[in-house]
Amino acid sequence: MGLLKRNPFGHILFIKKWLIRLFGAMTHRRYRGFNELQIEGSEIIKNLPDTNVLFISNHQTYFADVVAMFHVFNASLSGRTDSIKNVCYLWQPKLNIYYVAAKETMQSGLLPRMMAYAGAISVERTWRAKGVDVVEKKDVNPDDTENIKMALEDGWVITFPQGTTKSFNPVRKGTAHIIKEHRPIVVPIVIDGFRRSFDKKGLRIKKKGILQSFIIKEPLEIDYDNDSIDDIVAKVEYAIEQHPSFLNVISIEDLEEQERLDKLRKYEV
Repeated sequence: MGLLKRNPFGHILFIKKWLIRLFGAMTHRRYRGFNELQIEGSEIIKNLPDTNVLFISNHQTYFADVVAMFHVFNASLSGRTDSIKNVCYLWQPKLNIYYVAAKETMQSGLLPRMMAYAGAISVERTWRAKGVDVVEKKDVNPDDTENIKMALEDGWVITFPQGTTKSFNPVRKGTAHIIKEHRPIVVPIVIDGFRRSFDKKGLRIKKKGILQSFIIKEPLEIDYDNDSIDDIVAKVEYAIEQHPSFLNVISIEDLEEQERLDKLRKYEV
């Protein structure tokens, strides 16, 4: 790999590789040490094609969720089954992994900007600004959808279709449009324990000794020609276990934590 070889977004792959190595080494003990990441279904990762794969997941923190995915994906590709033991799997990481993130989040400081270089597709949220829902939604930036298309053509894309860390918020229809238009293999992931382990941003360890779960499911069966947008939205909600019907199985601890976060957000500016 040439030192100045770039991906479709102009990022130098040599720099991206070292950023992934650096962040991977810094964060490994957050999932194997201070807390324990319990993984299921990682054999599915090894059988995926190199491009046009869309991972969909529920969302609990800004950064810890996607960092865990980088660990699990690369460990799986290195032959580890349901394990991230021995962080040397990041010495030769998969460099065409991208993740969709809010532009305002990725521009909020030096560390988020560095993490953005490691694979973020920054998009403008049309329904939310500065942590507050907006009444008059902005038009979708066509550059955002084009960038997601470019990322799918180049590799794998991680997205959190609810667009928020709040549990059981509806899935945004934009994800369904992307699925219908670009026809990726759609792999659901369900995570838990991250909200209890980390602060909202996912940068600070809030509590140790938490069992974090990371379940990779079989790719969704989607009829790209005949499934409607609403059909795809429903499939996504069920797959990431965020459909309202799952409310009766959510833990009391999660509900209490969610209520606490909601109260805190009322005082955020």
